[in-house]
This record gives sequence, C-alpha cells and structure tokens, in this order.
Amino acid sequence: MTKLSVNLNKIALVRNSRGSGIPSVTRAARICIDAGADGITVHPRPDERHIRPQDVYDLKGLLTVEFNIEGNPFEPKFLELVRAVRPTQCTLVPDARHQLTSDHGWDLVRDGDALRPIIAELRNLGVRVSLFVDPVPDAMPLAKAVGADRVELYTGPYAEAFQHGQREAAWGRYAAAARSAREAELGVNAGHDLNQDNLRPFLEHVPGVLEVSIGHALISDALEWGLAETVRRYRALCRQA
Repeated sequence: MTKLSVNLNKIALVRNSRGSGIPSVTRAARICIDAGADGITVHPRPDERHIRPQDVYDLKGLLTVEFNIEGNPFEPKFLELVRAVRPTQCTLVPDARHQLTSDHGWDLVRDGDALRPIIAELRNLGVRVSLFVDPVPDAMPLAKAVGADRVELYTGPYAEAFQHGQREAAWGRYAAAARSAREAELGVNAGHDLNQDNLRPFLEHVPGVLEVSIGHALISDALEWGLAETVRRYRALCRQA
C-alpha cells in the first residue's frame, strides 16, 4: 500500500506573502493528519521563500506521522537542521539555489563519493535516507552503493508525458527503474507534479511504490475541495491503486 506524504511548502509560501502567521503550517499539518495523511514533507531552501527553520522545529513537536525533510545536503544550514530534528526520512535533492523547483535527480557517478559520508552520518542518527533520482535503471545500484535506503523517482517527466498523451512510454521507463531499485534492495518513493489525474495510473503501472510526496497539485486542489477532503481524495487514489 502506497503512503501519502503531504508537502506543505505552498502553505508556507502563502503565509510568507503577507508576513503573518496565516495560514498556519502546523494547523495545516494537523488537518492533513486528521484526514489520513501518512506523512508530512517539507523542503526548506536557503532563501526561506516558503518553509523556514522554525516551521521544521514546530512540526517535529506535533507530528504523529512520518516526517520527511527534503533538501540539498551541501547546504550547511540544511544539514544542521536535519541533525537537530532527526526526521523519519531525509530526501537528499540536488537543487541549486536559483532553481524554482527540483527538476533533476543526482548524478551519482559525479556526486556519489561526496554523498557517501553524509548518508552514513544521517543513517547513524536513525534517519532513513532517500535519494532523488531520475528514472534510470543503471543509477539504482549506485544509489545502493553510496548507502541510501530508498530512492525517490523524479516524476516531472512522467507528468508532462501524461499530459501530452505519451504515458505508455513513460510508464515503461519508471517501471524499469523501480524494478532495478527493488533488485538493488532499495525502497521506492516517487514525487513531483503528481496529481489527481495521473497518480493512480502511475501507481498501477509502477508497482511497489512505498510513498508519494505531493504538494503543489494537492494544495491547489484544496482551494476547490478544502484541505481535508483533498487529502482524503489523494489517499483514496493511493489505496485504490
């Protein structure tokens, strides 16, 4: 059964646009949890344009579900935050400061040696480590070799292919990558641009996905359906698949 982790970045983005505490990130987290979310995800960035360090500390104090913190481990403040909070899972993402959003996975041939000691440290702290990767089967043994527990398949290209009616080719790529990850004894997560239209087909054609992290589309849908009802809808899609 695939778990749903709700990314709260967009809640923080709206709050920061007015410099007040509205909407509340912690209140949104409670609503998501009460509606059945299996986890909460945040991705603090150096410019603090949405999630801020205090949000991470506040969430750690109230969460009764898995806590997933995403970010670039080569940003010193990010690692300091993870060391202090020790979330259930840390998803390491190779995003640069200028990026609007994450748009590619790790190059493990280039970055593997630098990631290895960071992953070892996080695992020693009791944190499960996931690497954000492109759907490339050959990358999965490399992810295992540097010490990761899981990979998160970057689903942005799948979402674009789905929108343009090229979903069959995309499913094949992701299924092959997921199969390679399982053969390497890695857990498989997925995330980026998943929504109510493309989520269930993805999970049906890419078996074995343990967790999806969804933020932008879910929070956007909540403007129409309300946050609690939207979480219930996404959770049902995970269960139905």
